[in-house]
Amino acid sequence: MPGWECAIVGCGSTFGSVEALLAHQVTDHETHECEVCGDTVPEGYFAVKHVLEDHTRAEYVRFYDGDAAAIREREEVLEAVGDALDPSVLEDLLSDERADVLDTTDPTPVTTS
Repeated sequence: MPGWECAIVGCGSTFGSVEALLAHQVTDHETHECEVCGDTVPEGYFAVKHVLEDHTRAEYVRFYDGDAAAIREREEVLEAVGDALDPSVLEDLLSDERADVLDTTDPTPVTTS
């Protein structure tokens, strides 16, 4: 994969690393209120992670009008991101507030010092 694309409706920004993508979703998009429990979480990956890990598949289907194919697609996204994610890099991006200055069109990996 040449880059990571933000799949939040209307965005489409691309990033060179999954950490840069997730930092973008946390800092540049509105939060999401979980339709199951009402918790507020960052939109995108973290919202999907929350609903699929904290709630049952039946709740996802009922509250988000989903189906088995939608669940499988989201589980595949969670697995792909989880495999590529370096949590310490994401933490650095968010704690240093460097996510605000990421170039969304540069497909080169973001590195930290």
